[in-house]
Amino acid sequence: MRSSPQTILITGCSSGIGYATAMELRSRGHNVIASARKPEAVARLIQEGFTAVQLDLADSESIQKAVRQAIELTDGKIDALFNNGAFGQPGAVEDISREVLRYQFETNLFGTHELTNLIIPLMRKQGHGRIIYNSSILGLVAMTYRGAYNASKFALEGLADTLRLELHGTNIHISIIEPGPILTNFRQNAFALYQKNINSTHSFHKEAYKMMEARLQKEGAAAAFTLPAKAVAEKVVHALETRHARIRYYVTVPTYLLAFFKCILPVSWLDVLLRKV
Repeated sequence: MRSSPQTILITGCSSGIGYATAMELRSRGHNVIASARKPEAVARLIQEGFTAVQLDLADSESIQKAVRQAIELTDGKIDALFNNGAFGQPGAVEDISREVLRYQFETNLFGTHELTNLIIPLMRKQGHGRIIYNSSILGLVAMTYRGAYNASKFALEGLADTLRLELHGTNIHISIIEPGPILTNFRQNAFALYQKNINSTHSFHKEAYKMMEARLQKEGAAAAFTLPAKAVAEKVVHALETRHARIRYYVTVPTYLLAFFKCILPVSWLDVLLRKV
């Protein structure tokens, strides 16, 4: 399954899934425009030979500037967009302030939405395109103490599903990837946000937070069936290169299982299972 070289813009390439995907696609001969939020990450990507732009999904001006740069770098031809950039804010729903929830959505939903809407006209003009969203197992089912992230991914999937229906017949195809446990810096970054934004000392959930803190700080894989970031990159390759991309790609065993259980179990039974995860 090889296709002619394509130009793809990827968000969140400083590490993890975005970086692994950029590396994999470049190795297959595609023209990768890697983006990252921090200038030092952009500089490192350029040093490694990538075409890279700074793009902060929480900043509309940054998004628009990055798209202008990408258009200049590609003469306006962007074959695909991989909406990967995101973060996870831990904490019980009742401990998440309006401001913290808004910031979660600014990056995971609003920024991704704005970026996608800036790219769609280019794809319409050229007559084709692939838009790939990196969602989560938490876009399928909700788990405790991840409410802000759950909500952002559920919303992302609803937006992507609607966009797919509205783009029918345009030759612009939408795919959603649902990874599950992947070995990245995601938990370390989440722990820093937990320390910054959650007052665990005065929370009703302070005992449960102790277990969550241990999980977030654990070295290596924190869950069974954890896969490396390249496992997601391989799904992106398929969504980009195959003639008929799938609408949804599951990556890890937990994602397959929970998607199956969601279809067959009564909600109350599924709740029991999810509380134990």
